[in-house]
Amino acid sequence: MRAVISVVGKDRTGILAFVSYECLKYEANIEDVSQTVMQDVFNMFMIVDINKGTEEFIEFVNYLDKKGKENNLVIHVMHEDIFNAMHTI
Repeated sequence: MRAVISVVGKDRTGILAFVSYECLKYEANIEDVSQTVMQDVFNMFMIVDINKGTEEFIEFVNYLDKKGKENNLVIHVMHEDIFNAMHTI
């Protein structure tokens, strides 16, 4: 199962490393990543493979949300199927 992770916050050193490390704790494999900085605002999208069940996925979503808030970042995790459904016309 794959998920889309978005990360937004004030740019600083180590955001990619921080989010990657938190993904590692849930054995989420990063398949693709794109990041940019726009006027001191860090933006990143990741596609991750997480081979955990639904309960563990919800824990992963809540965990990254909490860790983001603790680090002044907005981290949003969405299941790939939901993401694709939202972007289908």
